[in-house]
Amino acid sequence: MASRPAHRDEGNAAASALPLVLVHGHPFDHTMWAPQIAAFSPGRRVIAPDLRGYGASPVTPGVTALSVFADDIEELLDSLDVDRCVLGGLSMGGQIVMECYARFPERIRGLLLADTFAAPETPEGRRARNDMADRLLREGMRGYADEVLYKMVAPHAPPAVAAHVHRMMTRTDPRGAAAALRGRAERPDYRPLLSRVAVPALVVVGAEDEYTPVGDAESLHALLPDSTLAVVDGAAHLPNLERPDAFDAALADFLRRLDTAAGCHEGSRRAGSVVETAGKDRARADEFLHDQQS
Repeated sequence: MASRPAHRDEGNAAASALPLVLVHGHPFDHTMWAPQIAAFSPGRRVIAPDLRGYGASPVTPGVTALSVFADDIEELLDSLDVDRCVLGGLSMGGQIVMECYARFPERIRGLLLADTFAAPETPEGRRARNDMADRLLREGMRGYADEVLYKMVAPHAPPAVAAHVHRMMTRTDPRGAAAALRGRAERPDYRPLLSRVAVPALVVVGAEDEYTPVGDAESLHALLPDSTLAVVDGAAHLPNLERPDAFDAALADFLRRLDTAAGCHEGSRRAGSVVETAGKDRARADEFLHDQQS
């Protein structure tokens, strides 16, 4: 792309702990990772980009393939001098993470795959995604956001979380969302790739997720040679926002393991403190979300 993606880069770039790079889903932006940025940046570098067409990044109308998003992320890592990282994504972001692993596995020390799936689109699914792209270009984002809000989050999600999710969706440029939908409709089958993944993986899913049910997460878990499955009770498609304490506890355990394997002992100790300092970190996340509302 003409310029690197807009992004948030928090934490100490010189920290011994592995950097954590988080890829948002559709139709959101990097602020969906606010709780995790707050929780993990005290002990490691955390990078959360706005994908092409989302948030503050430039829009490319037409079709944006997952391979294009992966190239953008690789260029961002190059520009930020990140030669190795833990790479995570949710929903479409998880599929972009799979594409990244196919393209530059040597830079990735661990995978976080949240509320996502690896199978290619069905013919019916391709038609539905292209029809939705047409609708978003014709009508804008608000009607869609109203319809899907309480599938993205559970009906009992905290009102502030639901409001934040709705706001991310309505602020998304329909041209960017439509381009991503058309590209995602043509995604490859990532299942053979996952069976060959040579790094540890954490698979997370909300117990009430209708878009990517627990069965999809169990399938990923079964495919991956070295994976841990975490099912987050009381959450739908966005457990990192709906139940951040549970999500972060699973991620902290995973990062501790990776840091130890990589010899990042100081980072391991810091990652292990995430749950103990959850109150302070959650206050930082709440402040961040409040700033996004203003």
